[in-house]
Amino acid sequence: MISNAEIKWVRSLHEKKFREREGAFIVEGEKLVAEALDSGFEVLHCWRRDEIGDNAMSRISCLSSPSPALAVLRQKKETPLPAPGGLCLALDGIRDPGNFGTLLRIADWFGIPTVFASPDCAELYNPKVVQATMGAVFRKEVHYTPLPALCAQWREAGLPVLGTFLDGENIYRADLPCDALVVAGSEGSGISAAVSAQVSGRLTIPAFGGSGAESLNVAAATAVVLSEFRRR
Repeated sequence: MISNAEIKWVRSLHEKKFREREGAFIVEGEKLVAEALDSGFEVLHCWRRDEIGDNAMSRISCLSSPSPALAVLRQKKETPLPAPGGLCLALDGIRDPGNFGTLLRIADWFGIPTVFASPDCAELYNPKVVQATMGAVFRKEVHYTPLPALCAQWREAGLPVLGTFLDGENIYRADLPCDALVVAGSEGSGISAAVSAQVSGRLTIPAFGGSGAESLNVAAATAVVLSEFRRR
């Protein structure tokens, strides 16, 4: 069963300020809850719809159609930034929760160990982000940090910082190193001026067949870029 006090508490976690205050977040769905239980995250509570009823589950769910299972997990504590190295992804101003979560899922697919995010990116524990990651939230190391300083740190270490731009070098012809920081910007604004100033190389995905599209969705573009890095 679930008490009215617990329902009120879970509902409060729908809002960012309460997630931050409580250091907790919501996970929903059979698959995600199963992954959460095996993830190493501290599980504070777990409820099943067939145990608490449809009405109670609909009151605590963030989804339009309440799922069969919901869990509340403890957020992970922030850890120091790792030293530059490997193939990592930096997200600049990705505010849309669906895009941000999908980008973490893409990073997970391509074996990117660390994702850096500018402070104005969507919140990692936003329920929409968690859903969109399809479990990657439990596996990826995500650090929120000012990207200009991060990019400068990578360059000082002698490692390239490569951004995706409409006017960059054709990615299919470019030399792509094993170790690099790949920066992706928002669809509306692209990579910010402050971060662009720290980029050491500009890449683009060429359009084919006289395409009239102005650009690719940031998640689609990032998938293409990371796939090409991994193919080399």
